Amino acid sequence: MAYSFTASSISIPFTKSSLLFPSSFHSSSSSSFSIKHHHALPLSLSVSASSTSTTAIETDKPQFSSKPLPFRVGHGFDLHRLEPGYPLIIGGINIPHDRGCEAHSDGDVLLHCVVDAILGALGLPDIGQIFPDSDPKWKGCDSSVFIHESVRLMHEAGYDIGNLDATLILQRPKLSPHKDTIKANLAALLGVDPSIVNIKAKTHEKVDSLGENRSIAAHTVVLLMKK
Repeated sequence: MAYSFTASSISIPFTKSSLLFPSSFHSSSSSSFSIKHHHALPLSLSVSASSTSTTAIETDKPQFSSKPLPFRVGHGFDLHRLEPGYPLIIGGINIPHDRGCEAHSDGDVLLHCVVDAILGALGLPDIGQIFPDSDPKWKGCDSSVFIHESVRLMHEAGYDIGNLDATLILQRPKLSPHKDTIKANLAALLGVDPSIVNIKAKTHEKVDSLGENRSIAAHTVVLLMKK
């Protein structure tokens, strides 16, 4: 006769002959049995067999510690269309270009994804939920407002930034002449030393909208450390 264990919707088939029972195994004529493991486990198991050849395992719900985590990691991503007639603002710095980000606020793709990374690390909703583009008060808003609010929430939760790594993706313009300025301004907005902020820039090898100078994107990973 073939049996199966079912735990949290995972079924593990086995045959009766392949199951090695410990000395604490008990059986009865009613074909029900229980297994006691010789070592302490975080789960309690209740096992039963029936004529349907299916054995179900019931587990206690895990108990999670309420102790705050010593560190948290968050990732942020943002992308905006590039259109003529808009300023190109990256990290709070106005970058000379023939087009800029079309967005509800100032379209700062770097600051937006930094905010999302911090919010994500804290386990909070994303920037679009906290600062919805359906709210007219954020129309044309300087994205430093969003940074300051995310930093306030971070400190309120008892965390500081350990380090931050960001990657900007755009075909043009070249950001090499501006990276140090962007880095310094972002560090100032976050209230951290520039040494823990890293800014990288990549082209998209002329592939899709990013590579055709029709959009700009950014990724950010942030490590938060408990104070």
